[in-house]
Amino acid sequence: MNQLKPSLMDFTLKELQEIVKPSFRAKQIYGWLYHQYASNYEEMKNIPKAMKEKLEKEYLVNPLKIVNKEESSDGTIKYLLELQDGKTMEAVWLKMKEEQRGDDGEITQEAKYTICVSTQVGCKVGCTFCLTAKGGFTRDLSAGEIVAQVVTLKRDNSHKHNRKLNIVYMGMGEPLDNLTNLAKAIEVFKEDDGLCIGGKRQTVSTSGLSTKIDKLGEMDLGVHIAISLHAVDDKLRSELIPMNKAHNINSIIEAVKRFPIDTRKRVMFEYLVIKEKNDDLGSAKKLVKLLTGIKAKVNLIFFNPYPGTDYKRPERKDMVAFQEYLVNHGLLCTIRDSKGIDISAACGQLKEKTEGELNG
Repeated sequence: MNQLKPSLMDFTLKELQEIVKPSFRAKQIYGWLYHQYASNYEEMKNIPKAMKEKLEKEYLVNPLKIVNKEESSDGTIKYLLELQDGKTMEAVWLKMKEEQRGDDGEITQEAKYTICVSTQVGCKVGCTFCLTAKGGFTRDLSAGEIVAQVVTLKRDNSHKHNRKLNIVYMGMGEPLDNLTNLAKAIEVFKEDDGLCIGGKRQTVSTSGLSTKIDKLGEMDLGVHIAISLHAVDDKLRSELIPMNKAHNINSIIEAVKRFPIDTRKRVMFEYLVIKEKNDDLGSAKKLVKLLTGIKAKVNLIFFNPYPGTDYKRPERKDMVAFQEYLVNHGLLCTIRDSKGIDISAACGQLKEKTEGELNG
């Protein structure tokens, strides 16, 4: 494979100041990248022409381009993004709360958004319920390719740089499998002169690489962690997530207990509910026992069926009964209503659909 050209988004401000002299120019470029969302050197009006020409030979500005997008009636937008080597991956723009206006028409609360970011092209984990797994693993994303997803989506939605936003690493790939680039992207997002998205607004979702949960904890980046648990015993979890054989439930729970957590926050446990697999009250009872001693929040997620899967979407009444059992036994629990259910919203769906249309 040809060496990919690095992008300006691969660097923290301090690193960019090593490349670009004088250092105030690096700060100006950072402003163009993260405040103006410049997608090429031409847009950087106050940077000397010679400097732009020199940089252009070595670095891309934005390594991504939008090749497809689908918008849901609930405001969710699913993006298919192409990388410089022609590979594609997905990111999702999620509207979490509607804008509120007072009687005088003035905005009293801005709409709240979250961006779901991918960390790999494809995935090594091979979860049996996930469409991304069908395509296998291609490669890790660079830090700049992770950062560029947020910049690209903010630009496409005219979302000002200083408006608050949450990032969840829950797109394609296993974030902790790409820990070095993930950690770098987290640092770039946190830059005061850039997007200024603190660790508290970033959540890393993992299928449970227990040894790397420890490594992420040691880095002390201030991020939240979400565990894709999905089962309460190793037999079912190994069916759903084959990697469970190497990182079983007990090893994950122990790693979570060691993870540095803001005392005001909880560890999120994602529990994908699949009809007649893990939607019974017996599973709810085991889940309560499993999470004893952890300041936890459980997010129940409806399985989102896709063509060719044998798994089924659970009944709402079973989801509610499951939730009520957890709440009655002291666990904070929410049911996450599927967003973008009228578009290709599950991980890998838009990629699969677009490639099918291109090859069909």
